Amino acid sequence: MNYQHQNLAAGDWQAMSFIKQMAHIGSEVSRALNWREKNPVYSRMAIDRILELIDLTIADPQNHKRGKELWRTREAITDFFYFDNQFGSSERSWRRYFDAFAYAANLNQ
Repeated sequence: MNYQHQNLAAGDWQAMSFIKQMAHIGSEVSRALNWREKNPVYSRMAIDRILELIDLTIADPQNHKRGKELWRTREAITDFFYFDNQFGSSERSWRRYFDAFAYAANLNQ
């Protein structure tokens, strides 16, 4: 696989806590949402990075017990950005979900 985040795929990602991993995914979600109307190409690039980071998070052995949540998050994000939004997600709901991880990650610094 051709990773956009080469260093993270090489092992740096697994060195991060789950909270920090989710905060980084949230940054990409925010980028995708911000570019959604302004520049669809940039938005799509951010979505690709979101999916890559979620896949790295799923593959991280420390997150084994969080598999269902991560797979469902991946499914819902894909549905929101690419399909019919059957989960009924909104921009606001994605920001709220991932902002909690960003807040928690900042508390742990």
